Amino acid sequence: MTNISVLDPGASPLHYYGFELRRHREAAGLTQKEFGDVINYTGSLVGQIETARKLPTDVFSERADAALGTGGLLSRLVGLVLRSQLPGWFQQVAELEARAAEISVFQPQLVHGLLQTEAYARAVLGAVDDSDLDNRTAARLARQRILEKGKPPVFWTVVSEAVLYQEIGGPEVMRGQLTRLLYFERTPRVNIQVLPFKVGVHAGLMGSFDLFRFVSDPTIVYSEDYDSGHPTANPDAVESRSLRYDHLQAAALSVKDSATLIRHVMEERYGEQLPSDRRPVA
Repeated sequence: MTNISVLDPGASPLHYYGFELRRHREAAGLTQKEFGDVINYTGSLVGQIETARKLPTDVFSERADAALGTGGLLSRLVGLVLRSQLPGWFQQVAELEARAAEISVFQPQLVHGLLQTEAYARAVLGAVDDSDLDNRTAARLARQRILEKGKPPVFWTVVSEAVLYQEIGGPEVMRGQLTRLLYFERTPRVNIQVLPFKVGVHAGLMGSFDLFRFVSDPTIVYSEDYDSGHPTANPDAVESRSLRYDHLQAAALSVKDSATLIRHVMEERYGEQLPSDRRPVA
């Protein structure tokens, strides 16, 4: 006999999602296996989601809504569920990302989370702790949905050339990640600039930071260390980081020249050559 876990829908967004999924499935008179067959997933996965042991995805939610006639309930919940799986100190940052009209980031070590591939994200997140890696990776990738909105934020990123050479996850993972960056080459709302080694001393030597600009709210500057994040609207901090970002953009290669460099690194270091006139598939 199957062990049916009793969920408290008030315990977390994930528990609430599982509770609602089970309630609607049972109301439709379907077993987990029967429901899984309808939406092309295993009954085991349905059970894991219903018992809050597995995160739902956008596709799962859309199929479940369609099969159960829930009026889009699960699709509306899934974003909240995925955001709740982020570290507590980072959830506020995810909310800032979702509300911002413009995001400007400087990254000297890693590709920013909003642009990471699944394989790259898994390698980064599993560097020290590989527990619950599937769910942690899914939560990170879910943040990228803001770039798929009808009117996504304008996103600027300046990355150190070192990011292209830092072999996260191995050559195949890096080829996929750099291909992902090139995918945005002709996307005017996502702009990637590389800060080349030859620049030497630059305005970002103190480390990475993000700037969030809004239509009516004050600009927020964000920085983080290993275990916490530090958002602030302090005018002096915002002015200082904004000035630094202006200098970083001025020192960085243009978007076009950055794409050329990325192609060069893919060929030279990772053995992949892409024609400059063909847009990669993300």
